[in-house]
Amino acid sequence: MSALGTLAVVFDLDGTLVDSEPNYFEAGRRTLAEYGVPDFSWAEHERYVGISTRETITDWRSRYGLSATVDELVAVKNRHYLELARTKTDVFPQMRAFVERLAGEGVPLAVASGSSAEAIDAILSGTGLDAYLRTVVSADEVPHGKPAPDVFLEAARRLGAQPADCVVVEDAAPGAAAAHAAGMRCIAVPYVAAQAETPEFATAGLLLRGGQAEFTALAALDWLAAWDRRP
Repeated sequence: MSALGTLAVVFDLDGTLVDSEPNYFEAGRRTLAEYGVPDFSWAEHERYVGISTRETITDWRSRYGLSATVDELVAVKNRHYLELARTKTDVFPQMRAFVERLAGEGVPLAVASGSSAEAIDAILSGTGLDAYLRTVVSADEVPHGKPAPDVFLEAARRLGAQPADCVVVEDAAPGAAAAHAAGMRCIAVPYVAAQAETPEFATAGLLLRGGQAEFTALAALDWLAAWDRRP
């Protein structure tokens, strides 16, 4: 058991640990352009932040009238994304510090993401985070992606942790909703500042409305230590 008792921490990946959303946007823009949908904008991309790739593409088929199958579109988008991800993906510095401190305390850690397993592995290995985050769950491995709790519950199962002992770190409203549905506390660090007041984030135990600019590893550790001493 770690110095923080039975605590386990489950991280979302994209927009939480790493600033991968620009790569996802560009991969989506390239994919849609290939299928005759020009001018996909960042504002349009923002509606899909926190939603799994497969569910995003399912919505695209309806929204843009695409005839290609979901599997085909997923494969094309993943190909574009992996090309970009392998070139450069930035880790948020305070998040890296937070992961390293938690690992040093012996806290069980996991990643639960809407991305494909291949994309998750590419990012973790490319950034060196795989040295600390060895338990990984992709939404492709469970029946339902966020806001369903499936990925977080599976991460807890693999860690051997009870949901009530888990804290989720998330940047998106669907992820905060998934954490709440899983019976887990949540540190919410909104990637899209305009979404900070959405009802889903109101369920977070710690909400940093300023996003990554407001997040510090020390403050998060202090909050966890105080939470772990709950009666």
